[in-house]
Amino acid sequence: MHEANRMRRLPPYLFTVVDKLKREARERGLDVIDFSMGNPDMDPPEHVTEALREALSEKDVHRYSKFDGEVEKKFRRAIAYWYHERFGVDLDPDHEVLPCLGSKEGIAHLSLAFMNSDDLALVPSPAYPVHFNGVVMAGGILYNIPLKEETGYLPDFFSLPRETTQLSKLLFLSYPHNPTAATCDLAFYEKVVKWSSDKEIIVASDLAYSDFILSGPRAHSILEVKGSRKRCVEFHTFSKSYSMPGWRLGFAVGNREILASLSKTKSYCDFGIFRALQIAGTKALTGPQTYVKKIVGIYKERVDLLVDGMNALGWEVKKPRATFYVWAKIPPKFSALTSMEFTELLIREIGIAVSPGTGFGEYGEGYVRFALVVNEKQIKESLQRIKKLLETSD
Repeated sequence: MHEANRMRRLPPYLFTVVDKLKREARERGLDVIDFSMGNPDMDPPEHVTEALREALSEKDVHRYSKFDGEVEKKFRRAIAYWYHERFGVDLDPDHEVLPCLGSKEGIAHLSLAFMNSDDLALVPSPAYPVHFNGVVMAGGILYNIPLKEETGYLPDFFSLPRETTQLSKLLFLSYPHNPTAATCDLAFYEKVVKWSSDKEIIVASDLAYSDFILSGPRAHSILEVKGSRKRCVEFHTFSKSYSMPGWRLGFAVGNREILASLSKTKSYCDFGIFRALQIAGTKALTGPQTYVKKIVGIYKERVDLLVDGMNALGWEVKKPRATFYVWAKIPPKFSALTSMEFTELLIREIGIAVSPGTGFGEYGEGYVRFALVVNEKQIKESLQRIKKLLETSD
């Protein structure tokens, strides 16, 4: 029994490989401190979980979701309300808003909805894995655009060959960026919209970390740019801002024709989101946002603690302006190792689990990513272990 060829083109999933290494380390008796996956460790807002509990007893809540249901209408209106409050962007809830089973699902299905076997997708690298894995699963052709530290991890579209852009169907963006934590300003989005205006390319913006600005100006939506709705869609998630990763709740907004095709594709694969989750999601978006500010403050303290500690140990790392990730270049004394080999070393020798840079694409080589989803005590313990590794390697 053989998998489809397109599936065999996929590398082993990043977190599956790291999970195996963690499991083996724990079997040897190591207490593994896990920075590998961006899996928030804090509880969701109490008023949201209470809304979910109450929703479970509502009439018809356990039936299939339906587009014209009152629960569904309220949820789409809540998404539109949040976008207006957050970015000053006005959306039509019935045509420019599409709830998803998490943003990852929506992004993967976007490729399935639009990619043909002879279509290119422009994917900046490194990237969140579903940006490129979704293209491969859909049978499309992946075209990596390298992101470099010296250019602020912003892609250079204008140097792309004309024949490449003519064959391209999709462009993925994500700022604040996972894994590098890079940010962009509104002027960057204006350039993207202008560049794509005369091309048949869908621009997909992954805005999962818009709330996670640790210092400096706020994050922007590409939909703030005039003319952006001609070809742009944007994805967001409840996983990070409201610490609800297991709820699988997200949404896409933007161009109505693109969303209609995405909705059509999804309709063959799922029956929508559990209605109780939509009720709770409505509460999250329209209720008080003090929770979001609180957890961003906690993540900033964690980032500062880890980065300041690593620099004090001689592992030079730049402090991110956004997200809760630290994108760390492999220390010079370990530069002969690949990012996967260095990840294995950290887990095997000191019980520190990180994500290898190559898990985010070929241009992630030479780096590892720390996700600050562990508490202050564990971060301090990690710094002690890292110190021991650096000193014993001399």
